[in-house]
Amino acid sequence: MLSILARTMAKDLWYKVKPCGRLVRPVAPTRIPGRYLSHQEGLPKLPVPALQQTCERYLATLEPIVDEEELSHTKELLAEFQKAGGVGERLQKGLERRARKTENWLSDWWLTTAYLDYRMPVVVHSSPGVVLPRLEFSDRQGQMRFAAKLIAGVLDFKTMIDNETLPVEYLGGKQLCMNQYYQVLSSCRVPGLKRDSVNHAHRSRPPTHITVVHNFQFFVLDVYNSDGTPLTVDQLYMQLEKVWSSSLQTNKEPIGILTSNQRNSWGKAYNNLIKDKTNKDSVRAIQKSIFTVCLDAPMPCVSDELYRSRAAVQMLHGGGSRWNSGNRWFDKTLQFIIGEDGSCGLMYEHAPAEGPPIVSLIDHVVEYTKKSEMVRTPMVPLPMPQKLRFNITPEIKKDIEKAKQNMNIMVHDLDVKVIVFSHFGKNVPKTHKMSPDAFIQMGLQLAYYRMYQRCCATYESASLRMFKLGRTDTIRSCSIDSANFVKAMDDPAKQNIEKVTLLEKAVKAHRAYTDMAIHGQAIDRHLLGLKLQAIEDLTSMPEIFMDTSYAVANHYNLSTSQVPAKTDCVMCFGPVAPDGYGVCYNPMAEHINFAVSAFNSCNETNAAHMAERLEQALLDMRMLLESTPKAKL
Repeated sequence: MLSILARTMAKDLWYKVKPCGRLVRPVAPTRIPGRYLSHQEGLPKLPVPALQQTCERYLATLEPIVDEEELSHTKELLAEFQKAGGVGERLQKGLERRARKTENWLSDWWLTTAYLDYRMPVVVHSSPGVVLPRLEFSDRQGQMRFAAKLIAGVLDFKTMIDNETLPVEYLGGKQLCMNQYYQVLSSCRVPGLKRDSVNHAHRSRPPTHITVVHNFQFFVLDVYNSDGTPLTVDQLYMQLEKVWSSSLQTNKEPIGILTSNQRNSWGKAYNNLIKDKTNKDSVRAIQKSIFTVCLDAPMPCVSDELYRSRAAVQMLHGGGSRWNSGNRWFDKTLQFIIGEDGSCGLMYEHAPAEGPPIVSLIDHVVEYTKKSEMVRTPMVPLPMPQKLRFNITPEIKKDIEKAKQNMNIMVHDLDVKVIVFSHFGKNVPKTHKMSPDAFIQMGLQLAYYRMYQRCCATYESASLRMFKLGRTDTIRSCSIDSANFVKAMDDPAKQNIEKVTLLEKAVKAHRAYTDMAIHGQAIDRHLLGLKLQAIEDLTSMPEIFMDTSYAVANHYNLSTSQVPAKTDCVMCFGPVAPDGYGVCYNPMAEHINFAVSAFNSCNETNAAHMAERLEQALLDMRMLLESTPKAKL
């Protein structure tokens, strides 16, 4: 089940976290040189939940998604697992020992299991894309000007990271781990034959360049002057013009498309590619760069209504080998994508971090690009950006052709529908004293039930950043209470007052599970830890992990994620099950941006139909609340 589990990790819910301008003062400046370190040292460790608690909660989550016979069998297995002196107790003690010895008992396991060992392509299956509002240009001058501003904005954010002046973030009054902010720049995934790794540039020799790719050709662009100051927007514009005019040929081999392949295939091709010193130096320059900027060719024209959906696939995979899929280095943690036609967004490789640093960076950069440039540009000649050379052997050419074919199969299989739900936003649930996230999740449960007449395992990611080096756990949005509500909603025998009561109960149950998860008391990472402990101990795999119920629980037909941002953007990602949906949403005050994905190869799923059902479910839930005035919510 780890492969399905891994695929869910591209899909993370990000809580709206409150920044605080007050940074923790270093306790002992001579010993702890930076504010960041002093803050990190004060964070609590991730707890190991009680074994009995996890087993009881696991059974409760199974109830709406497995039949009675399977549930009864699982109860027997769990009873055996929990026996005094039994296998469960032994594995639990092993986990507790690990927690005492390490800064975070989960983080290293998680990085390896969810990301580095995962062998499917990062494209579609792991890396999310973000669609930013369409820009008001349709030519290369506008493209270069905006790209220059965007680069300057990212460098401005980088200054806060480098100076350790980023405001500490809070959730529910608790300080959050800021470690992930220090992972997203100057980092890159590196393929291996069986396991990948992540390279971070050494702090002692921080890189001063970004990579820019245009017409499949990569360039090193130094973004700092010799005195250490960042280039101005005007300087960056002039340098980007040089890149553009040095890469007019459109017949170059799309070397970057190799990074879209299945990880073992790419690992093998990578080893072959870097045998050549020129190739190796070029690859290293990309890997060490602060981030990548992709200057895309225009995509096929579509109506305004379809624009966001088309932009979503551009950010996720580039549109195929005929379009911009070769204009990427998919292993790079951060790739900003700016099209000549005004399309704009980014994609990011998930291994180093979850969404909060990405969302904060987006919000900062978007605000920065709106400012007028006040800095006087120094009249100093700048060196020509360095074009990265690749020697393409017949074998590498063959690998490129295979990667093109595989990419085009993925492109044709992915169905993405982006909608702006304009009827209401966070305002309506708040009016009824309901959590907007829980309300939207119940809308998803209702939409799915109406389409398939059954409930399904649902994944929503919870932040564990209250704890040192915390990553994520799972909010299981499908519960006994959500099942009771969705079954009652269209039952003519039920009175509205009863439906409202069931909706209220389901929303409260979701809120309670969310609180439990962010405080380190959810079930999924604990169960994974017990499973990995068994593997590490070289003991036979406990039967609870070989059970049908465990397979059903980890087959997420709905993989969902709330990504709140100040910017009117939407994130998107692929489904994590062949017959599933990926649903991402950004709830704004008076509207909600949704991205829904499915695979065309599955006859039972349809992204547009799910988006329509979701829209109708949310409207029906509002109607229910507004037409039942007696309900005291």
